[in-house]
Amino acid sequence: MGRGTGVHGADEGAGRRTRWGILATGGMAAAFTADLVRLPDAEVVAVASRSEESARAFAKRFGIPRAYGSWKALAEDDGIDVVYVATPHAAHRGAAGLCLEAGRNVLCEKPFTLNLRQAEELVALARGHGRFLMEAMWMYCNPLVRRLKALVDDGAIGEVRTVQADFGIAGPFPPSHRLRDPHLGGGALLDLGVYPVAFAHLLLGEPSDVTARAVLSAEGVDLQTGALLHWDGGALAQVHCSIVGATATCASVTGSRGRIDVPSGFYQPERFVLHRDGRAPEEFTADPADGPPSSFRHEALEVMRALRAGETESPLVPLDGTLAVMRTLDAVRERIGVRYPGEADRSGEPAPV
Repeated sequence: MGRGTGVHGADEGAGRRTRWGILATGGMAAAFTADLVRLPDAEVVAVASRSEESARAFAKRFGIPRAYGSWKALAEDDGIDVVYVATPHAAHRGAAGLCLEAGRNVLCEKPFTLNLRQAEELVALARGHGRFLMEAMWMYCNPLVRRLKALVDDGAIGEVRTVQADFGIAGPFPPSHRLRDPHLGGGALLDLGVYPVAFAHLLLGEPSDVTARAVLSAEGVDLQTGALLHWDGGALAQVHCSIVGATATCASVTGSRGRIDVPSGFYQPERFVLHRDGRAPEEFTADPADGPPSSFRHEALEVMRALRAGETESPLVPLDGTLAVMRTLDAVRERIGVRYPGEADRSGEPAPV
């Protein structure tokens, strides 16, 4: 649950719409804003980019009244209740940190940061300033994913034995693309692998041991990675991600008395099938009233609910859980030998630029 009350933006009560600022103007920012402007309790009041021209174009597109050519100007806007940070993830620490230090509440895209150290710094800032902070792990807010988790938690398939999940896209991407650029945190793991890793964490918590192998690019980022996660109770998770091959993006959770199969798009599912020993398969489908499975509305609604309640964390996407996922991603990167410029290895030496 939340760690406190009196969050900025929550003290005026539930009668006023939540005022959003959008930091960045790329594809993710546009997709999120398109869903946000359809919510009656949300009001997008400002947008910022490092380019004033880009900010103005974005503002015109979505009818946003204020456009800033700097992140700092957005962060210092007291007419904003919460900022959605949608920069490339290499900039998440700087952008979200700037907003938190200025007293803004923050929803920050995934992967939360490049590494655990940066994530811990953001969490410390939020807790120190008493501000709301949440990773935009929309999968955790998806109603059908929440239904799946509830079934597992209620023992529908018995004790969880294995989790399998994959996420891959075909590419190919040239070396100049952000997914191949080490300076931008490129590679399959952080951009795509965060989903299967987070899915395993959702059902089993943090693993006790991690093994992994990868195929690396000439630039030193992972083109595809496979990892095996192990829990002390005996459960295993097999996760895979790729930027050189389109996978089925399916998932399966096997327990001692059955299994749940998500045939495609496990992070935004349209349906899943519950198989229980001695019973006919049961299909669960997304409720049309919840909007399309690809909608970002549910994470926005959760942010606004938490702000109205005076919570500084979401119980659906708790900060300790975000830190645990980052710890696992760091462990995978350590096993496969991927380090980004500016990161230090165990000896304290930074990675080459």
